[in-house]
Amino acid sequence: MSLTFKTIKEAKEGLQNKEFTVKELVQEHIDRIEAHRQLNAYVTDTFEQALTQAEQAQQRYNTGEARGLEGIPLGIKDLYCTKGVKTTACSKILHNFVPPYESTVTQNLFDAGAIMLGKLNMDEFAMGSANLYSHFGAAKSPWKNGEKHLVPGGSSGGSAGAVAGYLAMGATGSDTGGSIRQPAAFCGIVGIKPTYGRCSRYGMMAFASSLDQAGPITRSVYDAALLLEHMASFDAKDATSKNVKVPSYAANINKDIKGLKVGIPKEYNMSGMDPEIGKAWEEAQQWLKAQGAELVEVSLPNTQYALPAYYIIAPAEASSNLARYDGVRYGHRAESFENLNDMYCSTRGEGFGAEVKKRLIIGTYVLSAGHYDAYYLKAKKVQQLIRNDFKNAFKDVDVMLTPTTPTPAFTEGEEPKDPVTMYLNDVLTVSANIAGIPGMSVPTHLTQAGLPIGMQLLGPHFREDTLFNVGAALEEVAQFPMFPKQ
Repeated sequence: MSLTFKTIKEAKEGLQNKEFTVKELVQEHIDRIEAHRQLNAYVTDTFEQALTQAEQAQQRYNTGEARGLEGIPLGIKDLYCTKGVKTTACSKILHNFVPPYESTVTQNLFDAGAIMLGKLNMDEFAMGSANLYSHFGAAKSPWKNGEKHLVPGGSSGGSAGAVAGYLAMGATGSDTGGSIRQPAAFCGIVGIKPTYGRCSRYGMMAFASSLDQAGPITRSVYDAALLLEHMASFDAKDATSKNVKVPSYAANINKDIKGLKVGIPKEYNMSGMDPEIGKAWEEAQQWLKAQGAELVEVSLPNTQYALPAYYIIAPAEASSNLARYDGVRYGHRAESFENLNDMYCSTRGEGFGAEVKKRLIIGTYVLSAGHYDAYYLKAKKVQQLIRNDFKNAFKDVDVMLTPTTPTPAFTEGEEPKDPVTMYLNDVLTVSANIAGIPGMSVPTHLTQAGLPIGMQLLGPHFREDTLFNVGAALEEVAQFPMFPKQ
């Protein structure tokens, strides 16, 4: 069986026991990437660099100096700056940008011995729910409905597709409104958005600064725990980074959840949810109850305002953050223009895709004179109400269980054409970003048509360890069939 089918935990054990070499592990991933180009998961390959890193990692194994992720091949979402390696956020406006520095998260991973296979496809500047808005074309899920591929979700669609398709052992993602958890659910894998401030945002191309958070996408809860503990750190270069000790998540996973109080938010039982997802949610509740957890109904009364608040705050912050892409210092510049103003307009008009332009226009509007108080300021007040809802609910429960998405993944070409319907995909995930709490998606069921379903776990600030414990308990009962190993 191919080495690519192993989990990170299994690969580490195999390398330590000298069952195979790091170069063999990396080369099998390279071969599989080449054989599955139709998934369009990678937009930039770093195979030569990966093989060089493999030799160095092998030397460390040979001398007994292997670090926590030594020799593990990963994919990196294309919004993490990687020194000397093209980083574009999958936008034409950055098609030729090569960063002169490394993001903190990727530096942490490389310092732990991880190997980069390449940069992964994504929705342009992380704006999207299906990976349809990449300058390099849509990424595809390895899962199919009949002969057609499913969409991998977004914006971390390339990351989810690569991990589900065994083109990487794990990947970095980013989550502004569900962009780790929703693709994880769509692709039948694990994804966690940690507490806001747990991972540094330094070197991540900003979408919405008060909501963006880095996190891992993997094929098991243990692997997600292991990656997160190496990604997370306090970073003085990020003013929003929190100086909170990072636990040894993986080593301390405890599947004994007896006596744990699991909140079931009544507002998440929404109209329009796919009946099969509702049924899976009920069964997942019973799984936890059978393991000794106590189910407690909780109320998050301001949940209904989370999505509209998100679609004011996120575009507003994006319009500010993306103002830096103007053709002056780096990236694309229009070839013909009459004056400086015209250069700005032409460069941004040519460089940004339709979805990004739409959100920038919305964001500029809500920040404009006469609208700032009515829209942005009001949305920030709603954000505080949502935070208070979670704070109050977590006085009575340790964790919450909800579905990750209201529907399974769309079939390629059959996704909603109405943008509002597409935005509703985030309805169950955005609250965690608004409140800054950790959220994780764990695959639990298949629909009758064989499409993956994910369950979402939400926890109090900096209690990712609780999510890993409950996630591991769910994972053990679900015995979810990962994407067929072919």
